[in-house]
Amino acid sequence: MPPVTSDSSSDSGLNPVLFSIPQSLLLQVGTVSILLLLMAEKATAKTLQGIGEATEELFRGDRLPILNFPDQNES
Repeated sequence: MPPVTSDSSSDSGLNPVLFSIPQSLLLQVGTVSILLLLMAEKATAKTLQGIGEATEELFRGDRLPILNFPDQNES
């Protein structure tokens, strides 16, 4: 049985026809994109919550019914 050697420099990464992309670069790009997506998700959630609160304040008094109270002096 031949010994197992780790020759990671020649076979690692993505190997298209004209150039090679190392695995560390692919890992860095993937990590940065995931972190950016998480930050965008948090910012979007805060923005939507703020818009919801502003809309609630805008329509707070608009939706209340007008109540007609009888005068106390008429009885």
